[in-house]
Amino acid sequence: MLLVKDLHSYYGRAHILHGVSLEASGGEVVALLGRNGAGKSTVMKTIMGLVPAAAGEVNFDGRRIERLPPYRIARLGLGYVPEDRRVFTELTVMENLAVGLQPPRKGAPAWTADKLFALFPNLAGMRERPGGRMSGGEQQMLTIARTLMGNPRCVLLDEPSEGLAPIIVEQMAHSILALKGEGLCVLLSEQNLHFSQAVADRAYIIEKGQIRFGGSMAELASDASLREQYLSV
Repeated sequence: MLLVKDLHSYYGRAHILHGVSLEASGGEVVALLGRNGAGKSTVMKTIMGLVPAAAGEVNFDGRRIERLPPYRIARLGLGYVPEDRRVFTELTVMENLAVGLQPPRKGAPAWTADKLFALFPNLAGMRERPGGRMSGGEQQMLTIARTLMGNPRCVLLDEPSEGLAPIIVEQMAHSILALKGEGLCVLLSEQNLHFSQAVADRAYIIEKGQIRFGGSMAELASDASLREQYLSV
């Protein structure tokens, strides 16, 4: 469903991504792992058109999208959850969800507020609470829920477990597995290897803007030297 080939991108004159290639399918969770500053978020932003692709291809559901503006990419059914959450702090939970609403989409699960409250029970009791009066974990859940209101076929999750309490991280893992069960394609960037092992089928490791490993989570788990070289801090 998502196929990235030889992707290059820059911040100003700084060459950040050097030929990144990866893929993810429907009903699959793929983790993009790496240390802070390795290029994970830049991959996500380049796929979404928020950072221009200098070279390479991004194919979504059989269509080239690397030259499209972000709003058109979103309308095609590619959802994006940024690492800094960006909820509308003055709007209530229900109003935040309404902002993300898009029509039902062929080949994608149709989400309603009630279905999302079943996925994120923490939100169910705070429907009228402003986003600015929620904890970081609750805001993260709300951001994902708002993205799902667009009925995407594929979701990019940028550091979904970062800065969250362990109990919230566990709930987040259950939610991501539920998205996989709905047939969604999920690409998540993570520094948390344990969290990734709990949810992902496959993994890529990125370091200095280049993919250094691509394979199953089982392969990664069995290779201590690889983890030490690219993921230890």
